[in-house]
Amino acid sequence: MRSFRIFQRICTDSHSMKTAILQSDSQPEQSLKAQDLDSEALSRSLLDWYQTSGRDLPWRKTRDPYKIWISEIMLQQTQVKTVIPYFDRWLNLFPTLDALAASPLQSVLKAWEGLGYYARARNIHKAAIVIMETFSGQFPDTLENAMLLPGIGRTTAGGILSSAFNAPLPILDGNVKRVLARLINLTIPPDRSLATLWEISTSLVPLNQGRDFNQAFMDLGATVCVPKAPNCVVCPWNRFCKSYNLGVQNQRPMTEPKAPIPHKIIGVAVIWNSNQDNTILIDRRKPEGLLGGMWEFPGGKVESGETIPECIKREIQEELGIEIAVDESLMTIDHAYSHFKVKLNVYHCHHLSGTPQTIECDEIKWVTLSELNEYPFPTANLKIIQALQQSGPRFPVSP
Repeated sequence: MRSFRIFQRICTDSHSMKTAILQSDSQPEQSLKAQDLDSEALSRSLLDWYQTSGRDLPWRKTRDPYKIWISEIMLQQTQVKTVIPYFDRWLNLFPTLDALAASPLQSVLKAWEGLGYYARARNIHKAAIVIMETFSGQFPDTLENAMLLPGIGRTTAGGILSSAFNAPLPILDGNVKRVLARLINLTIPPDRSLATLWEISTSLVPLNQGRDFNQAFMDLGATVCVPKAPNCVVCPWNRFCKSYNLGVQNQRPMTEPKAPIPHKIIGVAVIWNSNQDNTILIDRRKPEGLLGGMWEFPGGKVESGETIPECIKREIQEELGIEIAVDESLMTIDHAYSHFKVKLNVYHCHHLSGTPQTIECDEIKWVTLSELNEYPFPTANLKIIQALQQSGPRFPVSP
């Protein structure tokens, strides 16, 4: 009965939150519209601010659409300070679009290793091949053609084409949504009002200054109109911003109620070869889905009532078709993805019998500790590799 009351209270709270949002949705008169804004004054003040306060970023020193495209994709859901070293290394490895298209996917994923959201890297590789085959090796210079490429939507295309060709195209990334939601005092979550926000963003872009305006727009959201405690005093739009003038800037943008983040318990096997040649079994994930195409140490989710060793033995039998012995624990790792968290329970294991099969993966290899560095692994697996290389080979080397 107590658990039912808790469940009932959770449902009631969730209903109340949704009702509040729906009530705010019924009050559109509280928000400004595109026609209410002085677009020319907004654009001019933002561009003036950008001249003295814009960020000095490496991809802003080029007009090469290939380099700008790579930066735009890397910056999706990733901070600038994280992207810069990856961007520099990427251009050393793949200096031109044709060099990227000619490279194997595994090299591309290795260059992306640690940056996360690996579908971005797979889409970049696919898009490079499409550009070579369909657009004669030239990045398309129209919105329609750019949006035909894998991984490129309207905002990304607008960002690339405005930066490379000074096209007067709008953008609507997370930073811009937040700035506009505060500017017009949007009383519903931004994703419920995308048509309005696109209309406003379009109205603000000057015909001959698309490059500088969009870069200024992104900088405003990244450095001044930040998610928490925006620095409104120095904002070039503070006199225009309805949220600021109403004193509600910290309550904007509105957000949707968030469901609890799932937490998965995973058993992971570091399987040593039973012939004591100090090789370890790794497998490559299928190309679709989370971490597609990346290499990993095999394992899987712990089922109800299972111990970690029982989970590992079952998963290895189901995924690879081999028998193993589970030895001592190596480490535990807590890691967060965008929509869930995992606890990896990593155990030393050794191979007993059977030939590994690609039942749930695309490829299997026995590799030495030093060879692990040649393969692209997800971030959490890199911690396992580091621990293994610090501890050294599992078995003594025969004289």
